[in-house]
Parts: sequence; structure tokens; C-alpha cells
Amino acid sequence: MLSSLDMTFWITAGAIIALLVCSAFFSGSETALTAASRGKLRNLADKGSRGAERALTITEDNERLIGSVLLGNNLVNILATSLTTALFTTLFGDSGVALATLVMTLLVLIFAEVLPKTYAITNSEAAASLVAAPIAIFIRIFSPVVSAVRLLVRAVLRIFGVRIDPDSRILAVREEIAGALQLGHSEGVVEKEDRDRILGALDLSERTVEEIMLHRSRIETINADDTPDDILSQCLTSNHTRLPVFRDEPENIIGILHAKDLLRALYSLRASDRTRQETLDAFKLSDVMMQPYFIPETTTLDEQMRQFLHMRTHFALVVDEYGALQGLITLEDILEEIVGEITDEHDPATSDEEVRPGADGQYTVDGSMTIRDLNRAMDWSMPDEEANTIAGLVIHEAQMIPTVGQVFMFHGFRFEVLSRKENRLTRLKIRPLETSSWS
Repeated sequence: MLSSLDMTFWITAGAIIALLVCSAFFSGSETALTAASRGKLRNLADKGSRGAERALTITEDNERLIGSVLLGNNLVNILATSLTTALFTTLFGDSGVALATLVMTLLVLIFAEVLPKTYAITNSEAAASLVAAPIAIFIRIFSPVVSAVRLLVRAVLRIFGVRIDPDSRILAVREEIAGALQLGHSEGVVEKEDRDRILGALDLSERTVEEIMLHRSRIETINADDTPDDILSQCLTSNHTRLPVFRDEPENIIGILHAKDLLRALYSLRASDRTRQETLDAFKLSDVMMQPYFIPETTTLDEQMRQFLHMRTHFALVVDEYGALQGLITLEDILEEIVGEITDEHDPATSDEEVRPGADGQYTVDGSMTIRDLNRAMDWSMPDEEANTIAGLVIHEAQMIPTVGQVFMFHGFRFEVLSRKENRLTRLKIRPLETSSWS
């Protein structure tokens, strides 16, 4: 009788331990497969890891994965608790129920939850690759049960007005990358320049050429009716190699003149033993200028960069829905959204920089500076949904064209208008309100 009781005790105890091991396996598998980076798993799979490839496959349907793992975890936990209660009731009587509850709570918490999940979350990709094969078998075996539970859950949620899209992801890939970069920067792991470059590349598909184009009021153009001498002089003194050519009015662009094409044409004419004046008289602007390339202002930067590379050109004129000229954009403008400002020896001196720090913690800013550029330069977060430039933001918020000296406070900043030219705000002074001292 005693040996029979001992045998039952050890068999039951062994079964409880085995069930706790299974519970630890399911808990750790759930954490590993949900916490593992799909990007890292893809990298491991490309290097030949079959476990990582299986992990990628089973994590494509997270709802099915979690349902299967939770089914197994709850099954072994409930069975282990039932066996422990039966065993302790036999040994200690009615008090065994409370004792079994206490003991199983500690055992499950420590050995079946905290311990395996701690390991899984610190070695998520390796653990996910390791458990992927047995979890895949378990999912296949219990697929009918999981499917039934899934239908029941969706039916209950539908009663409360909740719709489930099985193909949707909680976070888009872009948002996951952006969030990881912001977190890494705040923790000092990712440098600001690296964060800005990657985020700039990710944002190309979300932004349009209208946001970064050079406005038509600032475009340097050539009058087609000017003399060849004046045209040559203007090209030589200009900081740009490509200049739009207009006729009659500045917005009537008829071509694009490249400085190299101009110089090649003049050199070719000059090589024919002509005098300087004869060379200029023989020059025809229509022979060297290129056809203008027009694009709509709603074109995304990502698409426009592809078009520039496909057409092997770097220069486009931006028009609105009515065909009116709005500005121009170059390939360099798009690249600057990724790598930051690109300057060379022919660019204007940087002494007239767009942001000038003041001794009182305020910053003098060019009104035409884009909000995005200011945010990148100062690591601020001004909204750019309603306006592209700092001046545009102030006008939008003020609902008027401010006069010199007016002060506004919104979005956590203090704005003071320093100068205005006609209806344009040319210079403003900005100070974050958090650092301002109130008198």
C-alpha cells in the first residue's frame, strides 16, 4: 500500500514537472516569436538558417500563432494545477487546495513565465529560430481548434462593433523604423545625423515637390530677347549651371540653358576664325537650349527622384493644376532632404545663414526657411501639415499678415516678426517657451 502510494506520488510529481517544462516552452516561444525582429530573422534566413525561415513563416499569421501557443500554454498550466491540487489534497486533506494554489502560483510564475520569457526576450532571434519547428507542428495539429476559437472571438468582437482585418499590421514598417530611430537617438545609441538621413529617405514617399521647390519669386531666369553678350555675362556671373529661359514674361518658360552647352557653342563658333563680335552675332540661343521639363506640384519626392534618374536629368519646373509656374526643383534638392545641405565653392557664402542663435536664447530665422529644415537643424517638432515655411506657419496661425514687431505664441514657441517685404515675412525671431523667462 505504501509502495503504491509512493509510486503514485512520484509519477504525479514527474508529470507536474514535465507540464511545467512544457509551460515554460510555450511561454518562452510566445515571447521569442513575437519579440523577434523580422528584419533580423530575414537576415539569418538569407544566411541559410532554416529555423529563422520557419520563424518568418509562422509569424506571418500572428493571430493563429498566438492562439495556438496560448491554447497549449493554458492546457498544460490547467492540467498541472489540477494534478497538484489532487496530489496535495491526498497528502494534506482539505488544506491541500490552498497549499497547491500557493505552490503552483510560485512555480508557474518563476519557472514557467519569468525565467523563460526573460531568456526569450534577451535572445529573441536565436530562441525564435530554435522553437519554430516544434511550434509549427503544434500549430498544424491544433489548427482546427484554433480556427474555431478564432471565429468565435471575431463573432463576439463583432457584437461590440470591433472589426478585425487579418492582413493588417498594428504598425507599418516605416513607423516601426522611425520609432526605433527616435528611441535609439533618445538613448544615445543613434547619432542625430544618422537618424535624420534615414528618416529623410523614408519620408520621400510622403512628401511632394511643392514642399521643397524653389519658389518662382526666387528663380533666376534668362530673357530670350537679351543679346548674346548679356546672356553670356549672366551665365558667367550666375551661381547656377542651368537657367530657365523665358520670352515676354518670366513665367513663360521656353527652354533651359546649360552653361556647358553655351560655352561649347561659343567655342565652336570662335574656332572658325571669327572675331569675338562675329562669334556673338552668329550665336543663336534656340540652338543650345534644351526643352523644359514640367512636373505637377503634387508629385512625390520618391517618384520624382526615380524620374530624374530614368530621364538622366537633374532639373524640373513645377506647375500647378492650371499649368502656371510655381517653382523649380533639382535632384540636389531631393538629395539634400536625405543628407542635409550640400554646398560647393560656387554657392553663396554661408555668413547669411538661415538660423542665427542669439545671446538671449532666441534664434533669428529666415522666413522662407522650411519648417522641416528648421526642425532638423534645431531638433524641434514644429508641425508642417498646414504650411511649408516658417513665415507660412506664422501667417496660418495668426490668420493675418503680421506687421513688424508683432509677437505670437503657439506650438510651444514664441515668434516675433523682425522684417517684412510687401506681404512676405522675411525675418523672424523664435524662442522655445520652455526656456523663456517670464518677467
